[in-house]
Amino acid sequence: MTATRTESDALGECDIPAGALYGIHTCRAMDNTPMAGRPVHAGLIHAYGTVKLACVQTIHELGRWDTHTYAAIVEACNEMREGLLDAHIRVDALQGGAGTSTNMNVNEVLTNRALQILGHPAGSYDILHPVLDLNCYQSTNDTYPTALRVAAISGVRSLEQAVIALQEAFEDREKAFADVVKVGRTEMQDAVLTTMGRSMSAYAEAFSRDRWRLYKCEERLRVVNLGGTAIGTGIGAPREYIFRVTDALRSLTGFGLARAENLVEATQNTDSFVEVSGILKACASNLLKCAGDIRLMASGPDAGFGELTLPALQTGSSIMPGKINPVIPEAVTQAAIRVVSNDLALTQAASLGNLELNAFMPLIADSLLDSLSLLTAACDRFARLCVRGLKVNAERCARHTSGSIATATALVAPLGYKQAEAVLTESRATGKSIADILERRGLMSRADFDALITPESVTRLGSPEGKDTVDAKHA
Repeated sequence: MTATRTESDALGECDIPAGALYGIHTCRAMDNTPMAGRPVHAGLIHAYGTVKLACVQTIHELGRWDTHTYAAIVEACNEMREGLLDAHIRVDALQGGAGTSTNMNVNEVLTNRALQILGHPAGSYDILHPVLDLNCYQSTNDTYPTALRVAAISGVRSLEQAVIALQEAFEDREKAFADVVKVGRTEMQDAVLTTMGRSMSAYAEAFSRDRWRLYKCEERLRVVNLGGTAIGTGIGAPREYIFRVTDALRSLTGFGLARAENLVEATQNTDSFVEVSGILKACASNLLKCAGDIRLMASGPDAGFGELTLPALQTGSSIMPGKINPVIPEAVTQAAIRVVSNDLALTQAASLGNLELNAFMPLIADSLLDSLSLLTAACDRFARLCVRGLKVNAERCARHTSGSIATATALVAPLGYKQAEAVLTESRATGKSIADILERRGLMSRADFDALITPESVTRLGSPEGKDTVDAKHA
């Protein structure tokens, strides 16, 4: 039989495994709200360790704890920061109480780990107490959102690096494919000629915007309400602690954190998380568009576009020999869809806050940190396992341009709309190439036609020498 210890609270007693680092508050939450079936995001746990360390440092400077006790608490906080205590945070990701279950789980684990370091058994709360010591001068309502902001800043910085790598991967493909002319399409129909390099440049530019948005959105996360305790009035905390604790956290993180001027406002409102989530949704929308385009241009290989070849990563079918699926773009697409749905959940949770507090902080935290993790993984794998290994099928691209409306469009400026249309109609009726028909009709030499569809010509801004379709519309 497993040895247990008994802990009590205002509601009664609970038996807990003797060596467990969690306590009665965690035990009750585990029983009451196993909603999501997954733990609190690791990034939030690590950030919580940092927030608690800042609080502990500031409290100790104000005269609490002897040197040995303080050193043990600091060691426990650092272990949490480094991910060594993740397994002991047992509460569910979704919980009632605005995150109180997470805060108390953290308090209990840090307390019992510090007790272990001091040579005492877990649960020796007469020596060190989860509420009286580890939650001293604090509330869930200021530590939880502050930990979320710290975790989110870390996540944003990681995502920014992944987006930069993806942008650079597309820029690399832009250079590699610069000389391959292809059909540009609008509304899934042939339109005008472009180059595969130009298509890659459009994706690179979109992710460049995401990179800039992410860089700027850290500003929305740096203002914290630490020291505000229950509703932002700082009740239960000395003024000196309130004025110093954010400085300690800024020093520990290296982030440009600042205490909110209006702690009451910062405690009850969560719109900054909605704003950041919207930026993540914009990144997700670019991933959705880009991954879809890549899949389409790589479709086939025999009966589809076949203009791109993706790296072969795994067998695509248990019944169809030789089939290779675009698994990375498909996985990226699903991650992006989840981010969009997270944004909706987060927005609703932020909107449902009441009066001085938002009770739905756990859903806000879970959605935001999940989106950051998903996007970082998606961008990283998209760049490494797909984009950098893309190859262009120049022969297929050339075949698509022959006899295409896109090629005929290039003839409008020199020949006029009617002549260009007539050439295209004959090409489709006879199966002869547009170049052959132009030469036979004496409308354009092959050399002039080839010059018209070079990479330089199809990517030139506007018509050369001021020519446009208006000049030749009646030709």
